[in-house]
Amino acid sequence: MEALHPGFTASTSFCLLLLLLLPTADANICSAEPQVNFPENNTVGAVVLVINITSGVTLEFKTPVSPDNPFILEENRLLAAKVLDYETKTTHVINIICNRMATSEEFPLTIVVVLVNINDNLPLFGQVQYRVNLNEMTPVGTTVGRFTATELDGQKISYSLAPQSKGFKLKSQTNPDLLVEMPLDYEKVQTVELTLTAVEAPLDDVSFSATTTILISILDGDNRPPWFQPCGKHEVDGAVVCQNDGYTGRVTLNEEEAGALPLDPGPLYAIDGDSGIGAEVTYKFLNGDADGLFHLDTRSGNITMLKPADVLGTISLTVLAAQTTNSYQFATTSVTFSVQKKSLHPPKFQRPRYEGVVTGVGAMATELNATGEPLRILATDDDYAPLEGINPHISYSVNGGSDFVIVGGYLFMTKVYPEGLLTLQLRAVDTSNKEEALAELLLEVTSGLTTTSLPLSTTNTTPSTESMATEEVSTSDPTASTSISLSTASTANPSMTVVASGAFGLVDMAALGATLGVLLLICLAVIVALAVRVRKADANGRKIFEASVFQSSLGQGGQKGGIQFTNEAFQHDEDGDSLGSGRPAAGYQGGGVASGNLPVKSSVPLRSLPRGDDDDDADDNGSDSGDSEGKDVKPILTKERRVDDGYKSVWFKEDIDPDAKDEVVIIPVREEEEDEDEEEPLSSGKEENEGPWVRTQRVAFNDADLDSGLGVKMEDPGDDSDV
Repeated sequence: MEALHPGFTASTSFCLLLLLLLPTADANICSAEPQVNFPENNTVGAVVLVINITSGVTLEFKTPVSPDNPFILEENRLLAAKVLDYETKTTHVINIICNRMATSEEFPLTIVVVLVNINDNLPLFGQVQYRVNLNEMTPVGTTVGRFTATELDGQKISYSLAPQSKGFKLKSQTNPDLLVEMPLDYEKVQTVELTLTAVEAPLDDVSFSATTTILISILDGDNRPPWFQPCGKHEVDGAVVCQNDGYTGRVTLNEEEAGALPLDPGPLYAIDGDSGIGAEVTYKFLNGDADGLFHLDTRSGNITMLKPADVLGTISLTVLAAQTTNSYQFATTSVTFSVQKKSLHPPKFQRPRYEGVVTGVGAMATELNATGEPLRILATDDDYAPLEGINPHISYSVNGGSDFVIVGGYLFMTKVYPEGLLTLQLRAVDTSNKEEALAELLLEVTSGLTTTSLPLSTTNTTPSTESMATEEVSTSDPTASTSISLSTASTANPSMTVVASGAFGLVDMAALGATLGVLLLICLAVIVALAVRVRKADANGRKIFEASVFQSSLGQGGQKGGIQFTNEAFQHDEDGDSLGSGRPAAGYQGGGVASGNLPVKSSVPLRSLPRGDDDDDADDNGSDSGDSEGKDVKPILTKERRVDDGYKSVWFKEDIDPDAKDEVVIIPVREEEEDEDEEEPLSSGKEENEGPWVRTQRVAFNDADLDSGLGVKMEDPGDDSDV
């Protein structure tokens, strides 16, 4: 050491070694973790930390000690002297001194206690209930308010609103701003109560929630004009419109009425359409006061007369009603006065008392003392003397209800009544001036057949004891204090059930159904028959069409552009002018056709007339001579050719054998308008042999398609025809 550093002595080296070893010795006196995590909401006396100390070492807090120190030392343990709260203070710094009494050694310790947060706090709203006033005209999307909840543990909070159909919504789940979702209407909803819920995010699987109430009072906005009363409400695109049909009144010609004029359906007045505001309304004429005839009170709306009306007719006025606080809110209506002559005579019934009988619902009442004679109810008005007292403005009714109706002066019952006597009151009102007349009606209700309905029927025909009962029925009409006295004869048998006249039962419905079913079957049968006939007509039409095509394919010639085919087998019969002969009638001359003598048209188109023998190849003269020998000819209509002697066959075109080279006669179709004028019986030819027959051409068929018209050879008859 001295060799290395001459200034160091042995004592210096010892002191230096002692200084180096001294901290190590103090460090061994006590030791502890510099930072400790300790949960909040602990129990008092809970151990926070155990400090490691050596023998003879004591622990104490470094002075000065804070009076709020929440810890205590017990031997080598640090204990919690109170319940710690993370939300109050999150960390605590503790300074401790380790003392060794024997050597007076001290060693300081600094310990940091960090509190662990536990989810022990609920979300909290600032108020249990919030109250908000909101005008109904607030635009959609406007923020009503912000309603935030706090959470001391620092957890995130989500919000929800209930119910979700009250016209409001939250801006988002994490933003508690309340927005207007749809237009508000004070007349529909005045208050809205909402419940706002706040839920914190879970912490250690623990979550809490809180709720509050938002009470919104909707205030009425000035968005509606005055409404004349009475009026009918209509909603158009969300806006409510109250329509008034106007007012009517009557004044007397050349008379000035005192006071407010009565109007129908009531006095003229208007209310503010915004019931929550109820602004005052003022009135004035919009198109004049009929040249100073009327006066309108601007406050009450009453109309009075300033002078008499001197012209018959109607007077139309327009009244404007406007709010005093907002003249832009106004409405108009019409007031029509009818100027009439003064009524000198009120209506009056022809009888003070009417007596009648009615047999059931829908039946016309008849006279009580004249069987079968209708009960005629009539009130006359002497003001209409030129019309025999018939006032067209009089309407009739029965006071006390709608169980009876008067139509054209005749009484009908509309409700089932038990048999008995009814005392009613008749009323006749002149609708032009509201004058009226009253009369008494004594009506007897009996059971029996009616002219418009079935009789009353019961389910029990057992005789029962009859009891008389009287019932007083008061009318609900405030303008008349009339009572209906019912004197009834009702059966005491409770099992009797009265069936209203005119009702249809199961039997009636079954009969109706059966009738409809039969009619349906008849209709189906008629439709089927018509369809069959149409089908047959179509088939005949096709045949006629085929015949027309065949005739056209043979070329043009002869009368009407047609071609005549002559079967020589029919030309030389003795009965030349008969239907069965192809021979010309007597008086035939070659050449043109005489006027009025035309060949008879066949009713069936395109029929061929073959010779009697398919194999007969003889010449024309031989054929004619054979016919003239007087064979017994038996005409027959068939589809099969007959080759027997004595027969002549007629068959259809499709049956003609082209190889047979038969000769046929085709009578041309004439115009429809000439049919009736030109057709005559062939028998007349026997009596009038004036005109010549048409000379027909001979046609032979080659081996070709007959339908196409090819292979047809036409020849003049030559000498083999009887001319």
